Amino acid sequence: MSELIKDGDQATIKPGIDVVASMAEDFKNELLSAINDSKEDFIIDLESVEMVDSVGIGVIIAAHNTLSQDGRDLKVINVIKDVYGLFTTMRLNRRFSVEEA
Repeated sequence: MSELIKDGDQATIKPGIDVVASMAEDFKNELLSAINDSKEDFIIDLESVEMVDSVGIGVIIAAHNTLSQDGRDLKVINVIKDVYGLFTTMRLNRRFSVEEA
């Protein structure tokens, strides 16, 4: 289960485990539920995450698309170097903010 922290005009969600196919559906449901229940910008904090696969990237892109339709922003923070490389190779850092750990 992810941790959700609301602070003023933004909300932070921490998956706490790798964002991979085996857990992506649960994380997607938690994330989209949190997005729909709030009006804040969103931060996905990947501090405890060592791996993100293509399914996990899809979940993050879906969150970005949902937020953008509502005029809100997504930021992904505390991304380890290998995962950061994946985000930049896919040029996702041009669609939303991605910060290396």
